[in-house]
Amino acid sequence: MPVASSSRRSKRRLMAQINVVPYIDVMLVLLIIFMVTAPLLNLGVDIELPQSAAKAIQNEKEPVVVSVDQEGHYFLTLGTTHREAIEAEALVNKVSAFVRQNPQVPVLVAGDQRADYGKIYQAMVLLQSAGVPKVGLMSQPVPAEPGR
Repeated sequence: MPVASSSRRSKRRLMAQINVVPYIDVMLVLLIIFMVTAPLLNLGVDIELPQSAAKAIQNEKEPVVVSVDQEGHYFLTLGTTHREAIEAEALVNKVSAFVRQNPQVPVLVAGDQRADYGKIYQAMVLLQSAGVPKVGLMSQPVPAEPGR
């Protein structure tokens, strides 16, 4: 009986192909992992906050200023134009087009101190979706105390 089984093995041809089924399984597992983790990677908004001893910005170009009032309404000032009330979708479109033409222009957010922080944060998210690489926050200088 052992002789017969060894003769069967010798007549069988060797398979000269690579078995790719395990590689496909690994690839599908990695695909699922990447699909689950990819939405979690873009949760933050990149901003550069001014330092406490910040001085006035000296730029040759007039900045783009997005203002948020106390009620949470948006206003846009592009360069030397007048401040205009604007909706969120129009804000993204106008700022995106302006920044594409002037990539070095500074973009600032001016929020009313009584405004809801969520509205100011939403303005920064809108600017990020418009393709603005850096967003600055505007503030008023602290008035000097008498006697100093």
